[in-house]
Amino acid sequence: MPGTFKYTFDTPVFKGEVEVPVGLYINGKFVDGSSGTFIDVINPTNGKTTTRIAEGTPKDVNLAVAAAHKAFDTTWGLHANGVERSRLLAKLADLMETNIDTLSALEALDNGKTFYWAKRGDVSHSINCIRYYAGWADKILGQTIETTEAKLVYTRHEPAGVVGQIIPWNFPLQMMAWKIGPALATGCAVVLKPSEFTPLTALYMAKLIDEAGFPAGSFNLVNGYGHTVGQTIADHPDIEKVAFTGSTLVGRKIMEAAAKSNLKNVTLELGGKSPSIVFDDADIDQAIKWAAFGIYYNHGQCCCAGSRIFVQETIYDEFLKRFTEHTKTLKVGDPFSPETFQGPQINQQQYDRIMGFIDSGKEQGATVHFGGNRVGTEGYFISPTIFTDTKPDMRIVQEEIFGPVCVVIKFKDEADIVKQANDTVYGLAAAVFSQNIQRALGTAHKIRAGTVWVNAANMLYPNVPFGGYKQSGIGRELGEYALANYTSVKSVQVNLDIKM
Repeated sequence: MPGTFKYTFDTPVFKGEVEVPVGLYINGKFVDGSSGTFIDVINPTNGKTTTRIAEGTPKDVNLAVAAAHKAFDTTWGLHANGVERSRLLAKLADLMETNIDTLSALEALDNGKTFYWAKRGDVSHSINCIRYYAGWADKILGQTIETTEAKLVYTRHEPAGVVGQIIPWNFPLQMMAWKIGPALATGCAVVLKPSEFTPLTALYMAKLIDEAGFPAGSFNLVNGYGHTVGQTIADHPDIEKVAFTGSTLVGRKIMEAAAKSNLKNVTLELGGKSPSIVFDDADIDQAIKWAAFGIYYNHGQCCCAGSRIFVQETIYDEFLKRFTEHTKTLKVGDPFSPETFQGPQINQQQYDRIMGFIDSGKEQGATVHFGGNRVGTEGYFISPTIFTDTKPDMRIVQEEIFGPVCVVIKFKDEADIVKQANDTVYGLAAAVFSQNIQRALGTAHKIRAGTVWVNAANMLYPNVPFGGYKQSGIGRELGEYALANYTSVKSVQVNLDIKM
C-alpha cells in the first residue's frame, strides 16, 4: 500500500497537520505505481523537495481505464441516475467546504500562490463549481421532436463514456473542478492526470471523492509525466473523450494523438495573450487596479492574463506613472504571509523561461520600465515587470510569457485598438475599461476573444462559459455549455404505425 505525506503547517494564516495520500487512485483504492518509481514534488519558495509521489506509467493508465469502463458499465454511467450523481457531487462540495483551509494551504504549499488568494479564489470557486454541477446532474434533458402523428421522436443526452482529463499546474484544484464537475454530473467515468508539479490537492481530492462514496472506478487518478501518462491518455483507444488545459504547443500534440488513435472527441483550453484596453474616459484609478490584477494575479501564470495593456494616447503618461506606482506596492514573497500578493513562479524551468523573455525584450530594444529582476536569493521569485517602447513583432508582445510581465502600449482610437488587440494568434480573453457603455460594448463585440470583461478582469463564475477563439482552444468550460463536452446525443425514432 502507498504511504502518505504528512506536513505540519505553522503559519500566520493556517496551523495544523495535513495528511495526503501519495499513491495513484485506481478503482476506489490508493495503490503504488506499477514501476515502483517516484516523482519529487518541489516547493517553489525554496527549490527543495516537499515530498515524493508515486509515478504512474502507461500500464497504470490501462488499469485505470479498465476500472473506469467497468464502473461505467455496472455502477455509474446510465446505472446511476441524476439524483444519485447530484447527491454525491453535493456531498463532495460539502467535504471540500469542511476542508477549505486544508485545501488552500496545500495549494499554497504546492503551487506558491498565496493562501489568501487560494482560499478566496481557487478553492472557493472550486467548491461553487462542484456544487453548480451537482445542480445540473438531474437536469440533463433531451427533447421530443414532432415529425408526424405516426411517429414518436425524442433525444437522449447520454454520457460520453470513459474520459481522460489532463490538468495544468497553475490552478491545480480549480482546473480539476472544471473538469470533473461536468464529467461526473453527466455520468462519465474519469481518468485524471494532475500536473506532476502540483499533485497534492488532486490527491487530497481523491481522498474526499472516496469519502463522498463515489462508486469504485467512476473516478481514477494517475500521477505521471506528460510524455508517458499524458500521451497514453491521448492515445488510448478505450478513452472516448479527452479534455486538456495547458499550452497551445501541447494542445496540438493532444489533438494529433487523439485523431490518430480513435478519433476521440477533444476539448482544449489553451494559451492566451490577452489585451487590457484603457480608454481615456475610464475610471483611471479602477482601471489601474484591475489591469494590475489582470496581469499579476497568480504570478502572471494565468492563461487569460492581461499581458498587453493598451492605453489611449491622451492618458498614456498619466496611466503609466500611476500604474507603476501601484505595481511597486505589490509585495512579492512568502505565500503564507498576509501581506503577500505575489508568490514564486512554479519551478526553475518556468523561472528561466520568463527571465529569457525579459532578456529577449531588452535585446529587441524594448525598455524595462520597472522590475525585470529576481527577488530574494532562493526560490523562483520574479518582480512584477513593465515593458515600454515595444514594437508589434517583438516576442514579448506576441508570445505567451506566463509570468508577471506586461507591455504597456499606446493606441489612438477605437479602430486602432481593435486592430492592435486582434493582432495575435490567441483569442482567450480581453478587458475593456471605459465609462461610455456604447464604446465599451462596441469594442467588446469587435474583439476576437471568448471572454471580454468590461471594467473588470479575471472574474470567473461556474455558470458562465469560458474558452477561446483561434489558437486559444476548442470548446467551452463551465456553465451549461460544458455539459456538451461530456454527452452524446442519441435520437430515438418510434414508429407508432408499423405499416411500411
